[in-house]
Amino acid sequence: MSPEAIKQDFESALIKHFSFKARLRSFLHGNGTEEGPLRDPEQCGLGVWIKERREGAYHHLPEMSELDRQHRLIHKQANRLMDLRLANRGEEALAGFGEVQALADALTTLLQTIEAKLRTAGAQ
Repeated sequence: MSPEAIKQDFESALIKHFSFKARLRSFLHGNGTEEGPLRDPEQCGLGVWIKERREGAYHHLPEMSELDRQHRLIHKQANRLMDLRLANRGEEALAGFGEVQALADALTTLLQTIEAKLRTAGAQ
């Protein structure tokens, strides 16, 4: 895969990740959205992306396991916050979004690290 193709692939992953955060924030503010992709890491766009890459083009990278682990942690936290929201504890749910943001920032950094590693290897 060319460095440009890798860049585009990881940009699509980041867009999926940012979309998840936006949909979760919207849910926590009381705006209904489909819960499945927010609750289940297997249904979420980034989760599908990770699974396809772990079984395919990036299967050789040990960082992909860590990416999957971090992704699942975000969903675990999202489930907790969504349950709070559904239990009419919206302010508490919103207050916990900072924890999701911290996990999301770490996941973004890991995506960028993996991308850089792949692009460097592809340029050699």
